Amino acid sequence: MTNSGTETRPLIALAMGDPAGISPELTARLIAHDDVKEAARLVVIGDRRILDEGAEAAGLALDLAMATLEDFETASQDRHVFIDLGHLDPADVQRGEATLAGGTFATTNFRTALELADTGKVKAVCFTPFNKKAMRYAYPGYDDEIRFVADVIGFKGKVREFNVLEKVWNARVTSHIPLKDVAAALSVDAILSEIELTINCLKYAGYDDPKIAVAGLNPHAGDGGSFGMEEIDIIEPAVAAAKARGFAVDGPFPADTVFLRALKDGFQAVMTMYHDQGQIAMKLMGFDKGVTMMGGLPFPLCTPAHGTAYDIAGKGIADVGASREALLLATRMAKKAATISAAA
Repeated sequence: MTNSGTETRPLIALAMGDPAGISPELTARLIAHDDVKEAARLVVIGDRRILDEGAEAAGLALDLAMATLEDFETASQDRHVFIDLGHLDPADVQRGEATLAGGTFATTNFRTALELADTGKVKAVCFTPFNKKAMRYAYPGYDDEIRFVADVIGFKGKVREFNVLEKVWNARVTSHIPLKDVAAALSVDAILSEIELTINCLKYAGYDDPKIAVAGLNPHAGDGGSFGMEEIDIIEPAVAAAKARGFAVDGPFPADTVFLRALKDGFQAVMTMYHDQGQIAMKLMGFDKGVTMMGGLPFPLCTPAHGTAYDIAGKGIADVGASREALLLATRMAKKAATISAAA
């Protein structure tokens, strides 16, 4: 473990997610994980009673320093710290159900973590899985994490959701919109903007010369206009414009083979045109390892790509793999950001 005199591990806020699912267990497993201890100093936000139930399910004894919002930065140099908000009695948790109490717990933790990052007191934010239904009970305007983050910190810039596996990222031009609206939402500028954001995020994640494979929209990437003109009129010009800016991009490729091509030819990311065009492939390739990263914010924000797994809550069998990958990605990005800032 690094000593305080040569400390290089960034402070990462970890917000406990939905208490009725596997989030308490995953939080406990992350705190105890050796890789996480070596990479980062966690500031865990939640209720200690809920965390202790997660630790009991996981069969772990946790070594934590207790802290407050006022003293967590100096509370410990050699252990993770826990900020106990004391805001949920375990007796009020209905395991396996989305409730107002669970949503209030998770939104409060998340809000606290975001505010710490927004003021620069932590360098990145991670969270164990939320349940969107429970979050909407507590925060009726909750569309998704991007909307909530923007509301909490007043962020007006563009934020995009990336799905990340060890070998390939998935970026997308459109996200949470009806499928019938996708074609109308595509434009050269929209695709070019997403390519630029993706390149920047990949560089912060440690890829010095990232390559992006761009998917078509239509079957067989339109087959020369036989199955639609979006490839010819929009996607091809966007790829050409990106190349003119010096970005390493290629396509459009047929969506049913683009991920195979990316893995074979060493592309670091696939740019898809809509949500499920990429999500299906990513979850088939690595459901238990997938990470969701919100790109475009002033700080890294990562979470496992899977959900709350209500069906196995409290059984002690939750796989920490995706949560571990999310934390380690956030840590790498935070370190890269610090390096770039120091060199500026």
